[in-house]
Amino acid sequence: MHLVPIAVKDAAQMAATEAIERALTGAGFDVLMDDRDERAGVKFKDADLVGVPIRITIGNALAKEGVVEIRERATRAERKVPRDAVLDAVREIAKASAWL
Repeated sequence: MHLVPIAVKDAAQMAATEAIERALTGAGFDVLMDDRDERAGVKFKDADLVGVPIRITIGNALAKEGVVEIRERATRAERKVPRDAVLDAVREIAKASAWL
């Protein structure tokens, strides 16, 4: 998984990112967190270059709607899920992709 918090100076975004990271690593997933203080476009471009199968974006939608975005690299499919449902969504994607 590639975790991309948009505003690393936003305490709520970073707390959510760290909680998601703990949940994913606790479930046995490998996680890469991009905690650089860069623009979103730079982080997204680098995420595509790295090639991690799933990108999880923690941004303004967290504060507004309580959701994060999950994007599958292979299909480019995006979905918004509640922060607490990220692990289940990732498991579902991994199972469907046959890499779990």
